[in-house]
Amino acid sequence: MPEHVYKVVELVGSSTTSIDDAIRTAVARAGATLRNLRWFEVKQVRGAVGLDGKVDHFQVTLKAGFTLEDE
Repeated sequence: MPEHVYKVVELVGSSTTSIDDAIRTAVARAGATLRNLRWFEVKQVRGAVGLDGKVDHFQVTLKAGFTLEDE
């Protein structure tokens, strides 16, 4: 089995719909510009409450890893 080396970037995704959507938004955007995206890890989950006292939006900070060459 070959050994892997990954470069790691930190991303922040947001959504007015859900935490899941915030994650998918960040990963999709990273995948559009980074080749060989392989994994992600959610580091923080935050949200904002609107003036009506309800959840306004969700925000996640995640780390994503990609390989430096085709593996």
